Amino acid sequence: MATLSTDAPISPLRQRMQHDMLMRGLGSHTQQDYVRHVRRFAAFLGSAPDTATTEDIRRFQLCQHENGLGPATINGAVSALRFLFTVTLRRRDLARALVVTRYARKLPEVLGVEEAARLLEAAPGIKYKAALGVAYGAGLRVSEVAHLKVDDIDSTRMLIRVEQGKGRRDRNAMLSLQLLELLRLGVMLPHG
Repeated sequence: MATLSTDAPISPLRQRMQHDMLMRGLGSHTQQDYVRHVRRFAAFLGSAPDTATTEDIRRFQLCQHENGLGPATINGAVSALRFLFTVTLRRRDLARALVVTRYARKLPEVLGVEEAARLLEAAPGIKYKAALGVAYGAGLRVSEVAHLKVDDIDSTRMLIRVEQGKGRRDRNAMLSLQLLELLRLGVMLPHG
C-alpha cells in the first residue's frame, strides 16, 4: 500500500484522507503535498480541520495572502482542502468557501537557435547531446526523456511516444529529421 509514513501516530481523519487519495490514484507527491497543506491549515486553526467553519477558511486564506505566499502555494492549499472537504469530509459547503488565486501566466523563455546549438555542443558526449536534443527539440520533460525507449521512436510517422508523462498521461511529440539523425547517432537507432 502506497501510504505516507511518519513517526507520529496518524489520526483517523488523516488515515481516511490518505485512503481516499490512494483510491483515487493520486500520485505520492500529490499525497504528500495535500497532507502538508492540511497540516498547515490544522496548525492555523489550532484544532482538527474537520472542525473548520467558512469563516476559518476565509481567515486562513487571508493570512496566506498577508504573509506573501505565492499563487501556486495558495492554490495548492485550495486543491488539498477541496479534496479534504469534498471527498473525505463530504462538506461541499466548506469547499465552496475556498477561493482560487488568479495570476498572470508568463510564457517560458525559449532558447534561440544559436543558444540551443551552443548547449548541444557543450554536451560531453553523443548520448547527452541526444537527450538534450530530445528535451529541447520535442519539448519533453527530463523524466520523460529518461524513460524513453528505442521503441518509443516512430521514424515512419516522425513521432516520439511518451508513455505516462506528466499526470500519468500518454502523448505523442513531434520528431524532426535533425533530431532523428541525432538519435540514430546517439542511441544506435536503426535506419529506415
